[in-house]
Amino acid sequence: MSTEHSAGADGQDSTSQSTPPSTTDQQHVIAQRENETAGEPSFVRPSDLLRPRAPSKPDRPIDKDERAGLKAIRDFLRLRNCYEVLPLSFRLIELDVGLTVKESLNILVQCGIVSAPLWDSSTSTYAGLLTVNDYLNVVRYYNLHADKLKDVDNLLLSDLKEVEHVLAVKSPETISTSPEAILYDALRKQLVSRARRIPLVSYDSESQRTMVVSVITQYRILKFIAMNVNETDKLRKSLGMIKLGTYERVFRCSMEATVLDVIDEMVTRNISSVPVCTTDDVLLNVFEAVDVIELLKSGDYSNLNWSVGRALAQRRADHPGVYTCSLDDGLDTIFDTIRKSRVHRLTIVDENNVLKGVLSLSDILHYILVGGEESGP
Repeated sequence: MSTEHSAGADGQDSTSQSTPPSTTDQQHVIAQRENETAGEPSFVRPSDLLRPRAPSKPDRPIDKDERAGLKAIRDFLRLRNCYEVLPLSFRLIELDVGLTVKESLNILVQCGIVSAPLWDSSTSTYAGLLTVNDYLNVVRYYNLHADKLKDVDNLLLSDLKEVEHVLAVKSPETISTSPEAILYDALRKQLVSRARRIPLVSYDSESQRTMVVSVITQYRILKFIAMNVNETDKLRKSLGMIKLGTYERVFRCSMEATVLDVIDEMVTRNISSVPVCTTDDVLLNVFEAVDVIELLKSGDYSNLNWSVGRALAQRRADHPGVYTCSLDDGLDTIFDTIRKSRVHRLTIVDENNVLKGVLSLSDILHYILVGGEESGP
């Protein structure tokens, strides 16, 4: 009796028991593996869809030093509270929101300060921080609404919120922290808020009211670091390597530009200084928000139509001047400058004094708190 056999696709007997692969089968498997090796896989694996990892760059001594310097600064800030930043002796000027803007300006000029915490006596609470930028907002507001200029002397500090609303600019930050707060945590909070100063507000449990103790500035914080952390000399990577600073769309003006036009740009861009350059971008000076205070204190608002050059000529003889640095400078040299001088910003120039960018104290604080992972060339 004959038995019928069915053949499979490869011509093998489907009813027969498994037998060792023939030479033809072995050659087929080898050819399949060679095709996969040649980049022609018969199926797609998940790993085939992943991008190849770039080879990691070798760790250079300058990279190790940079990380060590940043770690030393952060460890130091985690061991200090905000109160330790304050000098042994200081004064605090606090302004009530019921004062007029003109009265507050006269107080700032007489006391030689450029900012002051605000206090709402009706609620006995901290009401924000008055800065030079608030006066810039007022100037721009009345420049746009000339018909209301007659009321400028009656404008109250409590009315500044309405001015900001009309101009569609951001209101001043009302961020504050306790004097006992860890300095590192307070600075991280400041970075999120974009505030340039941190009022220290304490709570009195007996009277159940808050009290403003002082205000710490970015300069005061950076000088505190420069004076107490020796490892700042390890931050030798250049500004160009760590890409620190602002280099694109940096607004600049000429000596002939009017103060009012520059103020408009400062308010719109939310900046506190403008490099003054030639037509070839050679840096001549820096116009600052505090320069506007010198023009306003006389009460003659026509001064705002002056040229920037004329306004800069009104500066006091003890003005510190302009601090510059290059793309080749590291934070080690910049911290050394902060240790010795009262620096609020640095202008980045090349060997021919041509403007390249601006380095703010906010940039430096951001880098030492959360930066340092950039890979240099």
